[in-house]
Amino acid sequence: MPDLENKFILGNINAANFLAEYWQKKPLLIRDAISNYISPISADELAGLSCSNDVESRIVLEKDGTSPWELRHGPFDEDIFSHLPASHWTLLVQECNKHVPDLAVLLEQFNFIPNWRVDDVMVSYAAPNGSVGPHVDQYDVFLLQGMGKRRWQINTNQSEHLEFLPNIDLRILEQFDAEQEWVLEPGDILYLPPGIPHYGVALDDCITLSVGFRAPSHYELLTHFAEDQFSGITDPFLIPRYEDPDLTLNENCGEITEQSLEKIIDIIRSYSGNADNIKRWFGRYISEPKTNSDDLAVEDPYSADQLREILVIKDYACRSEYARFSFIKSADDTHYLYVNGQEYLLARDAQLFAPAICNQRRIDSRTMLYFVNNPECEELVVKFFNNGYLYFEE
Repeated sequence: MPDLENKFILGNINAANFLAEYWQKKPLLIRDAISNYISPISADELAGLSCSNDVESRIVLEKDGTSPWELRHGPFDEDIFSHLPASHWTLLVQECNKHVPDLAVLLEQFNFIPNWRVDDVMVSYAAPNGSVGPHVDQYDVFLLQGMGKRRWQINTNQSEHLEFLPNIDLRILEQFDAEQEWVLEPGDILYLPPGIPHYGVALDDCITLSVGFRAPSHYELLTHFAEDQFSGITDPFLIPRYEDPDLTLNENCGEITEQSLEKIIDIIRSYSGNADNIKRWFGRYISEPKTNSDDLAVEDPYSADQLREILVIKDYACRSEYARFSFIKSADDTHYLYVNGQEYLLARDAQLFAPAICNQRRIDSRTMLYFVNNPECEELVVKFFNNGYLYFEE
């Protein structure tokens, strides 16, 4: 079991204190959080990724575009980079942890945050003076400097009544007054909770790695839950309608009576279900992948015996960054495992399987062998390898 109380990435602050004092409360600058850090992806490799059809990428040009703060969406042609200006532009590529194994391993350093909250590692390359403008994010982010220097400015008092520049595709603050300022060098980390206006400008060619966290809005939660409750109904005429056979005479026909309102409240409550129903829905919802994961399946399916042979010679198996893993322990000690929106009820003798694969991205081969040899887990392990949720690095 890893020691989550003393992550070196937080400097001299342990994980418990960080969560109590900083998480979603106030910013934190951590100097030399990762000593001698070198970005595992270069500017050229990042540019190459941005040319792929299955990668989300953007270029922001503060100057020399068709308009100030021009936003371009990828995938890009390779020759675009030879035509960009010498300064004042930024390339941003989402979900780089799916393509660079060392960035997936980097996420292990943030295991003091529940992994269902992890979104992705976005990597940005900025030419000198490159920026995306002063802005506000609605999620927590750790900004790790990977190459070069970047000046960050923040304002912890400017979080209400924000106004943004009109007629552009970016939500850039119309006015930003710096309250604090730092220059980050490779290995430094700046943590920012949601809602803190911030402004980062590259002082030279620089790469910044942004570890972002999911924060579903109440709208997203409620609309998905409602859709989930009716997902099994193919004929909308089977859904009951409002009824009031006990309607009595009301002297004000324009009034919505308390009797009617109670009926509406009862209808809505009837679909909310019990707490266990909500928990299991959330497990399915939050483990859904951003992109389609059907094409992860291997061409030549493994058998259990083949997996045993491979695990004898391999050091570890890997969890795919295209798959989301979480589990729930119910009050009665029932364990539900969730992978990419699917729920798996684990038998009592298989319950150790959930934390073993949910808590780490690389699973020791001896651990995997134990589960392949466990009759309660064997079928599930084979299924996950054949679906591409688990794999062996070449």
